[in-house]
Amino acid sequence: MQKVSLPTLFLVMGVSGCGKTTVGQKLAEELHIPFLDADDFHGEANRAKMANGIPLTDEDRIPWMQRIHEEVRRHFAAGESVVLACSALRESYRSILCAGTNCIIIWLDPREEILARRLAERTGHFMPASLLASQLETLEAPKNAIRIRGDLEIDEILREIKSHISPTPEDQPPSSSDPAN
Repeated sequence: MQKVSLPTLFLVMGVSGCGKTTVGQKLAEELHIPFLDADDFHGEANRAKMANGIPLTDEDRIPWMQRIHEEVRRHFAAGESVVLACSALRESYRSILCAGTNCIIIWLDPREEILARRLAERTGHFMPASLLASQLETLEAPKNAIRIRGDLEIDEILREIKSHISPTPEDQPPSSSDPAN
């Protein structure tokens, strides 16, 4: 079990279609902390490349990850933990995102056929299903991560994640019976 102290970065990672955004939003809601989606930090050039089926290079990714890390640090400076949904496929990428933070990595890892189905059904996203093979090839299994089968129901995934983290008292929202409220 990983002890949580403030502030903490909960990095929900995995390839496209694994459920990062859905799980990350729900986890942030349950933990009463902000949610960041790494997709929101992509510049237009990166979005255009991916929309045209062109995988990003490290040269494309580094400034994007640095922007994300700066936003995480802003939340930390305000004393806030944060949930970040980000592919973070390589160890070097996770190192940039987690640098100088208390980081808990949550790896959503559904089977490839589930990923392919989800991507085929997804509409309105700049990441095409044709890049799944490239992402799977790039993926480096994270060390010291909470590995979750991404094909579980959302409530099961959240229970599994929370069973691996032990929040400190100051991480808990005040209860309605708390006399200080």
